[in-house]
Amino acid sequence: MPIPLPADTKIIDQFLANNPDIERVELLFPDMNGIFRGKWIPPESAAKLTEGTVRLPISTYALDIWGRDVEEAGLAKVTGDPDGIGIPIVETLSRIPWSSTPAAQCLMTLQSEPGEPCIYDPRQRLAEIVARFARLGLTPVVAAELEFYFVQTREKADSPPEPPFGNSDAQLYDLDRMSEVEPLLKDIRNACDELEVPADTIIAEFGPGQFEINLNHVNDAVQAADDAILFKRIVLGCAEQHGYEATFMAKPYGDQPGSGMHIHVSLLDARGNNIFSSEEGMAEPLAHAIAGCVSVMHDCQAIFAPHANSYRRFQPGAFAPIAANWGYDNRNAGVRVPATEGPGARLEHRVSGSDVNPYLAIAAVLGSILIGLEDRLELSAPSEGDETNEADALDGYWDNAVNRFARSSYVARIFGAEYQRVYSACRRTEIATLARMVTNVEFETYLNRI
Repeated sequence: MPIPLPADTKIIDQFLANNPDIERVELLFPDMNGIFRGKWIPPESAAKLTEGTVRLPISTYALDIWGRDVEEAGLAKVTGDPDGIGIPIVETLSRIPWSSTPAAQCLMTLQSEPGEPCIYDPRQRLAEIVARFARLGLTPVVAAELEFYFVQTREKADSPPEPPFGNSDAQLYDLDRMSEVEPLLKDIRNACDELEVPADTIIAEFGPGQFEINLNHVNDAVQAADDAILFKRIVLGCAEQHGYEATFMAKPYGDQPGSGMHIHVSLLDARGNNIFSSEEGMAEPLAHAIAGCVSVMHDCQAIFAPHANSYRRFQPGAFAPIAANWGYDNRNAGVRVPATEGPGARLEHRVSGSDVNPYLAIAAVLGSILIGLEDRLELSAPSEGDETNEADALDGYWDNAVNRFARSSYVARIFGAEYQRVYSACRRTEIATLARMVTNVEFETYLNRI
């Protein structure tokens, strides 16, 4: 059994003492899709969190988008579906502000056996990348920007979304639109404060009911991913409390901009200096880092665009990057470089949709940077405006992206061959399942015409 950590036990005991009305603690295990799986425990059973008696099947991390086991992944029936040991991330233990019942939540990670991190846990895949930077004396500083839509509450799951304001007018930076949902945005902000998610700027984005909230930079990439995935839960919970639905779907409207998750990265050395900064020209580490991101982008597209709907963003004029390229302060490029001098010198990876698993997306970006540094990759010429080299174009087809991911040596270096195999199996199962579904559009187009 894991040895209980006195500090963790003290934090949990103090939290419960400060919140005697709590009726349950929700244990959150983010799966491969970024969906929270887990269980509820009563507060009187909270001691289990540090005793190693919270268990969850390891196969939970490889469920499909509908919550079903993926036989091809080989983590359930083939192995007898063994349990892992749930370990709390105690600093995330907090009240759930939007819950009608007094409740708390806590992020969890899984060990496959005592002291052995589970390799299928997305959080552990990111932690392993961060550890590789640490061995080089480097610390990634990471921040995420997340776009999302509020929509009117629907009666059925298959009903199309409708804008919350009753029209589809563009609303970019529209302060009046923000005022219309001010109580909701205020509650999101307050919930971020309570959960210690470092939310910063809020803006109205282009699409009707679309907003973006920037999270502050932190020098712990795993925490940055924790912040991003908890932020998603905050938005979904607060929206429901105010009579809306929220969605991080990549492209909820065919004729409106999609939603992205932009990832900002800089690197600190052991003395706290930003190695991406240069007083003249571009620093060599930044050049290698960008080259790594561009070189690996195609191979990791199945991470940045994990689902069928994700690929609707990769269209000309869709307000999303469509090529593996880079540019100085160019939002059309896959990698934007906002600054090359001072503490703010960084790159911005702009390919991910908001439907990503933040742990995997950040791991893919950092892993790409690591490859660029290790292989000293040469930087291509910057892209200007919306110019796109056809050879650099990102794939518009989901199955092509998954197949490339499955055979990529770059992916194996970032995630390990076993995780590459399991992730590919889960995505192929999702592709095959959706391929068998006949849609209403097909009935409308073909049923009475051919």
